[in-house]
Amino acid sequence: MSQSYTVEEVAQLLRVSKLTIYDLIKKEELPIFRVGRQMRIDKNDLQSYIHQHKTGATTPTLATDKIVICGQDIVLDVLGKYLERALGRKVLRSHEGSFNGVLSLYNGECDIASLHMYDGDTNEYNTPYLKKILVSHAYVLLNLVQRQAGFYVQKGNPLAIHSVADISTKNATIINREKGSGARALLDEQLRTHHIAPTHVLGYTNEEASHIDVAAAVANKQADVGIGIEKTAKLVNVDFVPLITERYDIVLLKTVDNTALIEAVQAILQSDAFKAEVAALGDYDTAKTGQIMYETL
Repeated sequence: MSQSYTVEEVAQLLRVSKLTIYDLIKKEELPIFRVGRQMRIDKNDLQSYIHQHKTGATTPTLATDKIVICGQDIVLDVLGKYLERALGRKVLRSHEGSFNGVLSLYNGECDIASLHMYDGDTNEYNTPYLKKILVSHAYVLLNLVQRQAGFYVQKGNPLAIHSVADISTKNATIINREKGSGARALLDEQLRTHHIAPTHVLGYTNEEASHIDVAAAVANKQADVGIGIEKTAKLVNVDFVPLITERYDIVLLKTVDNTALIEAVQAILQSDAFKAEVAALGDYDTAKTGQIMYETL
């Protein structure tokens, strides 16, 4: 059987970003096959691509007519659809978590980053983190939606998990999210402000890379509780215990080249058509959609 690579491994081999590889896949220049949800590239196909681009070739980069959005929520797909109509540019998705998405924006690897990172000291979302990460950039933070975040528990909530404290006192086994995700930030901040050491939480080091993977682990009884959003709980056979109303925002850099994109995004988010389509998905609050949550001078 021929050797194959993940997208991340190919990016490392070619010394380019993962977004570049996703772009090549999207344009069908680099064939893939799937193992479950994971995309893989056959070694022979990769060698063929390299051979075809040897003479006079340069390192592939993202085309300037593409818009790259980082984040996992389905609302970003809706935003992408509206942007393609408004600007006539292709929209690509990168399913990075909040922190990695903002880093991608900082490094010029995406155009729009979504985030939902809770700060326990200020009881605020996103702005405290951006002030530290994007310290050398001008940017605007816009609300996309508000949504409920909390715990996935098994049907009937057999351990009666209703708070962060219950996880520790009832010896519940948790399935965690990866470092840098918004859900992980929420859990870590809740544990910190409730003075619960991660070492006292069973399963704390067990991680999954998406809301649906966490919920599925709880449904399959691999864990008693997981952290995530309400929308996903309705897609998987688990119950949901609300913990907080979180602000899910998007951030864009303020540059001369980005002026048209920022204006288009604001117009879309504030439109009745966009809000109605998002509301129809269920479990999203659009009361603040399109509002500027923070903007640098």
